[in-house]
Amino acid sequence: MALSPLKPRSSAASAAPPAPRPSRTYALDFTSGQLENRLIDGEEALRQAIEKALRTARFRYLACDWSYGSELDRLIGEDLTPELMRSEVPRVIREALLADDRLLDVRDFVLDSQGDRLSARFAVVHKDGLLQQEVTLLV
Repeated sequence: MALSPLKPRSSAASAAPPAPRPSRTYALDFTSGQLENRLIDGEEALRQAIEKALRTARFRYLACDWSYGSELDRLIGEDLTPELMRSEVPRVIREALLADDRLLDVRDFVLDSQGDRLSARFAVVHKDGLLQQEVTLLV
């Protein structure tokens, strides 16, 4: 690599692909809100990242990037028709999860409402395969 602006950079320095982000992280206990004393990786870490992104309200925390989190909290308590709720929930979930570069697609939504609860089951396509996830909202 040349230090002079008159000499071109070597192509070897710019040809290296970006390194994949590691998914190894500490396990979270979502009921207590505490970190567990163990590390997780792979699909378990990916499931935790999905859960965490859906539980984190977008635009609320300065420590989080503006693209991180979901807007599911904005749907709760709104006077939306069931048809509008059924179209908005998949859109909001898809938007929240596709901000993660490890996830390729979110599809096959199945929504089920019982009383004041709305459950959404969906498939998440990631670089290593497919996993099923579910989220329940109090609407």
